[in-house]
Amino acid sequence: MRQIRHITFSCMALLMISTMAMGQASENYTGGLKVKLNDDGSKYMRFITWHQMWATFSQGPDDKLQSDFLLRRSRFLMFAQISKRFLVLTHFGLNNLGPGQMGTAGPVPSASGNGSFFMHDAWVEYTVAPGKLYLGGGLHYWNGISRANSQSTLNFLTLDNALHNWATLGTSDQFARHLGFYAKGKLGKLDYRFSINEAIRNPLLGGNLSDIDRTSDTTGTVANKAVYRNPTQSGGGKVVSGYVNYEFLDQESNTLPYFVGTYLGSKKVFNIGAGFFYHHNGAFFYKDTNGNGELVSPFSFAVDAFLDMPVGTSGGAVTAYASYTKHNWGPNLTGGLDGVGTGSIIYAHAGYLIPGTKFQPYVDFSNRALDAFADFVAPTSNRIGIGANYYVEGNNAKLSLEVQRSRGQGLSAAPDASSLLRFQAMIYL
Repeated sequence: MRQIRHITFSCMALLMISTMAMGQASENYTGGLKVKLNDDGSKYMRFITWHQMWATFSQGPDDKLQSDFLLRRSRFLMFAQISKRFLVLTHFGLNNLGPGQMGTAGPVPSASGNGSFFMHDAWVEYTVAPGKLYLGGGLHYWNGISRANSQSTLNFLTLDNALHNWATLGTSDQFARHLGFYAKGKLGKLDYRFSINEAIRNPLLGGNLSDIDRTSDTTGTVANKAVYRNPTQSGGGKVVSGYVNYEFLDQESNTLPYFVGTYLGSKKVFNIGAGFFYHHNGAFFYKDTNGNGELVSPFSFAVDAFLDMPVGTSGGAVTAYASYTKHNWGPNLTGGLDGVGTGSIIYAHAGYLIPGTKFQPYVDFSNRALDAFADFVAPTSNRIGIGANYYVEGNNAKLSLEVQRSRGQGLSAAPDASSLLRFQAMIYL
């Protein structure tokens, strides 16, 4: 932990020196890469590309310091509207390219393989009632549960979204995207999105009885435990989700599904929302090691609130978000990424853009309590992160630094704790 602290203090000092020296950000973006197809710009093609590079220093219970570099995201997104009646969007790229995923580009790939380059979004949308109702379909990101489950990766307040906020990642979707149909729109100050989708046939968290090693689970046995997969059907089944939020002040754009993390005080936003996710017969509860059990239908709901406001007249701004999520995915289910399973999660973060600078310190906190670990000495897991953003050109070019301290659920009186320091360089155009 001491090594992490020394690195953190040094990096924070460099960020603050840079902030004081460079002053306010300029405004060079001017609408981004947009091609107008008519004089008034109502017909257009818009291109967005971005890259995020990480350097991480981590320290586990053995106090051994490790470091690694990672291309966290490399993406390209394009959407076009040549008629007010319809819109088409395509989004592809890769995630988490590190030394273990780098391989040759020749006809015989290396044993380590290549980066996971794939389609993220591909959907079409039709206008039914302008501003009020739009219908679309494809591989899409119009998610339910919470605002954070449809978070944009371009303008986080924190260095990244806590993975448990993408609650269905690794269980029913392809990298937080589902394949299906959606409806979205606004009714006055009420913004809404609902969808019905196919779930993936999840090969990771359960399956046919012959596919399950009943002795390797974290609880010691698969008995008295649900797994996120229905072994009786060939497909993943259908999922239904939705999210509504009431916009008390300025309205946010819902042309695209990606919720903004911080406006840096450019808008006055205060929203309260609620959402859900339902997967009919999506999991199976094993009552014993002989495979006896019953189907269960995972259900999640959340309530949340988001605030982004300018403070004073010198460019200061405050951003805050808080959510409570409850997952009921079957008895004692543990799985998903970042500790998602049956139980509850409290999450919050807040940041402050210091007036007259490009410097935005922030803090985030999460508490996860899974039912499967209720009898543990440490039945909950906590994580706190403290960091800062330095905006070279607003959200379009920024540097971020965050230190995290995590404590996991455990059987011992002193469960494992870990620390990490992460630096990010990001540009999007």
